[in-house]
Amino acid sequence: MHFTLTDLVTDITQNAVEAGAQLVELDVIESNAGKTGEFRFLVKDNGKGMTKEELKRALDPFVTDGIKHPNRKVGLGLPFLIQTAEQSGGGWDVQSEKGQGTTVTAWFDTGNVDIPPTGDIPGMFRTILMFDSKAEIIIRRKQNGNEYEICKSEIAEAIGGFEDAGALVLLKEYLVSLEDSE
Repeated sequence: MHFTLTDLVTDITQNAVEAGAQLVELDVIESNAGKTGEFRFLVKDNGKGMTKEELKRALDPFVTDGIKHPNRKVGLGLPFLIQTAEQSGGGWDVQSEKGQGTTVTAWFDTGNVDIPPTGDIPGMFRTILMFDSKAEIIIRRKQNGNEYEICKSEIAEAIGGFEDAGALVLLKEYLVSLEDSE
């Protein structure tokens, strides 16, 4: 079960990394207008992609390929995303082409009573940047006029990698400062 929107974003981004992508792009956009607004994200990868039949199976909560997670009998990432988006007045779209990659987009009405809390955006970005993968990860963030972009390879070079606890503290402080720079 996903308790926050950031849990959903992290799960879908992890799927992209695990699909053998060399490039993963994540856009997280929040807009607020009075009591209504929207939380939207897009995860695009150049991984293995899916055929129409594989995509159909990926959308079925009672099907898994048994390869990615050998002990699981169900695959719930996309079905949870779809359920959460639809129950909170939002929507979703998944585009995939075998050998080319996948793009997952979801949006949520932030004024809807059924929307989960947003969660910890800087913490989510830190987790995603720390995924054990050689994939380049580019994160773009927009929130009510505040915009920034970060790149995993540039961050790793600046802080000396993601293995040192001190570097991870610096990364956290940096990501928090980006969110607070409105």
